[in-house]
Order: sequence, then structure tokens, then C-alpha cells
Amino acid sequence: MNSSDNSGSILRPRDTITVENAGVDEVSVVPWTMMLPRKIARRVGITRQWATLSVVLGGLFATSFTITVLVVSLEGIATDLHTSVSALNWAIIGPMLAFGVVGPAYGKAGDLWGHKRVFVLGLLFAGFFGILTAVAWNAASMITFRILSASAGSATGPAAMAYINRLFEPQDRVMPLSLWSFTTAGAPVLGVVLGAPLVESIGWRTIFIVQAPLCIIGAAVAFWLLPQTSRMKNVKFDVWGSLTLGGGATAVLFGISRGHAWGWTSPRIIISIALGLLLLRQFVHVERRVEEPLMPLSWLRTPNIAFPIMSQSLTNFAYMGGFIIVPQLLDKGLGMTSGHIGWLVIARPLTFSIVAPLGSFVTMRVGERVSSMVGAGFVMASMVSLSLVGLGTRDVFIAGALALSGVGLGLASPALTALVANAVDDNHLGVAGAMQQLMNQMGAVVGSTVMISIHESTMSHGEIESFGYALLAGAVCAGAGMLIASKVTSTDRSEFRKIA
Repeated sequence: MNSSDNSGSILRPRDTITVENAGVDEVSVVPWTMMLPRKIARRVGITRQWATLSVVLGGLFATSFTITVLVVSLEGIATDLHTSVSALNWAIIGPMLAFGVVGPAYGKAGDLWGHKRVFVLGLLFAGFFGILTAVAWNAASMITFRILSASAGSATGPAAMAYINRLFEPQDRVMPLSLWSFTTAGAPVLGVVLGAPLVESIGWRTIFIVQAPLCIIGAAVAFWLLPQTSRMKNVKFDVWGSLTLGGGATAVLFGISRGHAWGWTSPRIIISIALGLLLLRQFVHVERRVEEPLMPLSWLRTPNIAFPIMSQSLTNFAYMGGFIIVPQLLDKGLGMTSGHIGWLVIARPLTFSIVAPLGSFVTMRVGERVSSMVGAGFVMASMVSLSLVGLGTRDVFIAGALALSGVGLGLASPALTALVANAVDDNHLGVAGAMQQLMNQMGAVVGSTVMISIHESTMSHGEIESFGYALLAGAVCAGAGMLIASKVTSTDRSEFRKIA
């Protein structure tokens, strides 16, 4: 692992501190700003590694939690802003798209100029636009500020991934990456679950009034505590690669997300998807010619990079599609109250939050390949079980079927993330994390959109049955993710076991 920092500081995996200003007299000065956090860490009983991890994951949670926090409260917010729910849907769709699409550019920027700078600035601007969201005067201003806040906040995902992969050795990464996976996948889910009670109790504006200082305080702590990461000198930023990838992914996701509302044969949908595919093709063309590509095309031919990302995307298709479909099934199909639904659907984030950290111990013993296959298999079993739900189905069966999804993603996501992290060079860790973030987001958007479209197009067979067809489509995708996961190669830990 490359640990030297071209800017003059050092970052090593084993709880080291930065040493600055080494002079010709061979006397080095240890800055007090780095010593003080270390003393605090010793006092509370945590290492510098885990203190750093807490800071970056805290920033990631603060920015990703609010992406979905308003999803179940749009009707009341629309009334407050004198607009329609349909128009305000962009306060959810826009940030989701931005959070995934902008990430690769931030990942590359962090690899080039240092992830500390990108992380701190991302948090600061996320907080700034959070304040503006709290004082939004109409739907257009609110949507704009939400998108800008999510765009800034998306810098935290690849930066957090880069810090994890620099602080921990390959054989030790599964546990911290399981926490990263829990944060990236769990925060938006918790946002949906807790959104309605929070909006009802403190109001939607207060949520962002609280978020803003949290982001700003997080940025100050990160500036104080986080060490610098290595930076690549004399390398140009791939502007055209970033623009074509971002524009192409946005156009494709936009077309897919609006397909069921506008009609798949609508000229706007056809043009949007076609434009997106053309831009993505141009992205590949640009990456072949540019001296320092945003994403090395060799990744597409590397099994332990391409296959884990594909498997994660397909599994997330089922996971997030089911997250949108199941509450509608319980509401419209079975006639449950919102309180009843809330108690049932919390089984998924609850099991995910338990399994994601503990699953790392399983992965360390059986390897990433087995963990990811079993995890995707659990998600598939969850979708099949939920497709059987009908009138008279017991609550324990529904909660158990939902819990299978949480267990599955908790096992698969950290294992697949660790494989990618161990397969790329240190100089590309930020971009690798951002590409995973983008593909996960694409899987979530496509999954929720396609499964809703299947439900709406099969309503003639019966409302409950139409939900079942949608969930079976999710099961097929999770099964495909399991098959793709079987193609990966687990990290060799034989030497680590000998030492241990």
C-alpha cells in the first residue's frame, strides 16, 4: 500500500500521526492539532483509525439521511408550498440522481487533490444549501436547494471509502466497509422510516435547520482530525469524462424514473434514454483517448471489480424496489394502517443494521464470494416470500420476509465492496467508491421504477397479484446478482490466518 503523501504528510494504516516540517537538523515537529485528538481517542478507548472512521461515516450519514426523509410527507409539504405532489416528487428524485451521478467526479478530485479537502468542502456546502432549503419559498427553490445539497454531500461517500481503504489493510477492511455499507444503504432507509414522525413532530423545515449545523460542525471536526491523503501531482482532471458520464447517467436515470408516469413510448422518455446512451458511449470513447481517465477501462475487464459492482447493482434493484413496493402492497392491497405498516417494515433496516457489522466476521471466515452469494440469495428469497403475501397472511411471515432482505444486503454489500477496494490501486480508491455509489443508485432508481411499472401494468390481474409480479421481477434480478457474485474470487487471507 502506498502510504507516502506527496504534499508532505504521511498516512499509514496503523494508528500513526502526521509528522510535518522535518528540517535539515533531522528534528521533526509533531503538530499539536494532531496530538490532541490522539489523546482524546486514548481517553475514550478508541484508536485513531476508528476515530477517523467515525468522523467520515458521520458526515456520510448526515448528508445521505435527508435524501429520503421527506418521501412519505410530500402531500403536507406540497400544501405548505402551494404546489402539487407530482411536482414536489423532484425533491426526492433530484437528490437521489445527484447523489449517485456526481460521485465519480468527486472521487477523482479526491484522488488528485486530497480527500480531506473534498470531504470538508462537501460537508460545508451541504450544510449551506441545507440552510437555504429550510427557508425555501416555493417548490422550485426547495427542489433546487435539495439537489445542490445532495450534489455537495455526495462527496462524502467516495472520501469515506478512500479513508477506510487507506487506514485498514486488505484483510481488515471487511468490518469498516460493512459500516460504510450500512451507512450508505441504511441511512436513506432510516430516512424513509423516520421521516413521517419527524416531519409531524418538528416540521420539515426544522429537519434542515438541524442538518445544517451538523454538517458544518462535522466539517470543522473533519478539518481538525482527518489526516491528509496522498495526492497525484501533474495530473489533469478528466473534465470531458466527468461531463459525459454524469450527463449520460442523469439522462438514462431521468428517462427511467419518469417512464411509468409519462409513458415508455413518450417522445421525451425515448429522447432522454437515447441521449443518455449516446453520452455513455461517448464516455467510453473519451476514456480510451484521455491520458488520465476518470475510470480506467481495464476495470470493465477485471472480474473482481466489474462483477461485484454489477452484483451490488442488481441486488439493490430488488432491495430498494421492494422497499417502495411493499408498503404500497400492505396499504392498498391489505388495507393496513400506516402505524401497522411502520412496525412491520422496520424489520428490514433493523436486521440490516445488526447483520452489516456482524457479517464481516462471517466473511472473514468463508470469504467474500460465499458471503455475497448467500446474501443475494437471501434477498431473492425475500422477494419470493413477499410475492406470496395476500389477505390473511400473518404479520410474522411478512416481517420475516422483510428481514431476509436486511440480512441479505447486510451480508452481500460489505463483502462485494471489500472486493472492489482490494482490486484497485490506492490512487483510484476514491473513484472506485464513487462508481459503486453510482451503480447502487442506478440499481435503486431502476428497481423502484421498473417494479412500480410492472405493478401498474398488471393491475387487471388483481391488485395484490400485480404487486406479486413486481416482487418476482425483483427476485429474478437478485438471482442474477447471485450468479454474477459466483464469478468473483475471494481475498486470500491464508497469510493473515498464519500470523493470527
